Amino acid sequence: MQAKVPQSELKERLRRFYARMDETHPAWELAIISSKVNLYYFTGTIQDAILVIPRNGEAVLWVRRSHSRAVDDSHFPQIRPMQSYRNAAEALASIPKTVHIEKEQITLAMCQRLRRHFPFDQVVGIDDVVAYIRSIKSLYERELMERAGTIHRRVLEDLAPDILREGMSEADFSSELYSVMMREGHHGIVRFGMSEAEFIHGLTNFGESSIYPTFLDSPGGNAGMSPAVPLLGSRERKLKKGDLVFCDIGCGYHGYHTDKTMTYVFCGSLPDEAVAVHEQCVDILDAIVPLLRPGAVPSEIYRTITDSLEPAFLENFMGYGKRKVQFLGHGIGLEIAENPVIAKGFDEPVKEGMVFALEPKKGIKGIGMVGTENTFLVTPNGGRSITGSHPGLMPVG
Repeated sequence: MQAKVPQSELKERLRRFYARMDETHPAWELAIISSKVNLYYFTGTIQDAILVIPRNGEAVLWVRRSHSRAVDDSHFPQIRPMQSYRNAAEALASIPKTVHIEKEQITLAMCQRLRRHFPFDQVVGIDDVVAYIRSIKSLYERELMERAGTIHRRVLEDLAPDILREGMSEADFSSELYSVMMREGHHGIVRFGMSEAEFIHGLTNFGESSIYPTFLDSPGGNAGMSPAVPLLGSRERKLKKGDLVFCDIGCGYHGYHTDKTMTYVFCGSLPDEAVAVHEQCVDILDAIVPLLRPGAVPSEIYRTITDSLEPAFLENFMGYGKRKVQFLGHGIGLEIAENPVIAKGFDEPVKEGMVFALEPKKGIKGIGMVGTENTFLVTPNGGRSITGSHPGLMPVG
């Protein structure tokens, strides 16, 4: 089992939480964190639990199940068992009228259950506070992401091409790719920053399947197994000569992710027009990379790049048809698609320690989704890729 998250890490994360809350919510008195990824970030364990953080007092992780596992997992200093939220509430000297919670994560039913024992009048969201803290990665976190990036590069640039063979289905490719990823050290799932979003890896498609509509906030598409399981890939769509293979997947190591897209051309070539579009997407990524410096403003990067593109190119850029995303890249860490985002409205300057996945892509009728994606650490000299640098359209066969 992986070594526990260092106690110094947990202490620093909580210190930054208090500081950010004092800055953005100066009247706060009590915060409660309940979502599993945020619990892991602050305590080093994922259990059925709540983290109760009083402004004037010690934070306590109250665990319903499993307390013994939480103690085994974590260096968090205060881990206590509970039968119900009543135990956590009774341990507080007083309960304020306003409690700060993750409004984007908590269900109404859970909020009502909390209120039975924490008789607050109103709630205030702290999702933006936690997102900001998580966006700046420590050296410990960056080292884990670098390990994920090393696995990711090897899988997609060195090993995945050998999996492709004529007549295999998208589902075959997905399952065999997953086996290779696990062998190389992938932690087994990919977490997205949205509700009910844990997948095996991401989008793996042949041809126009990669522009088929999907619920994911992603430029690429995916027909999937069926309406009930719009993931992985179709059993019916088989690989044939001349196909574009689109592979947009996450890879994780001990909780932390990288994001990377590779495209392959199987036993043939694409039309010159499609190659030119792909190369322009690569040029766009190359233009963003030097801008990823501390102090840069994500919304200004987005505007600078999009304003430089011709109207004709913007058609089907970052998607296909009416299904287009409004960003050029996104933060990444414990989840794929974290803040900040290279998009309008993200006006707070970039900090050293942030990590972005950049993914300029464009859908082409009859071909599929071309473009590229890699994950970059912010440095004083611009972005540094931790997932390789192959531009894509790798010939196979």
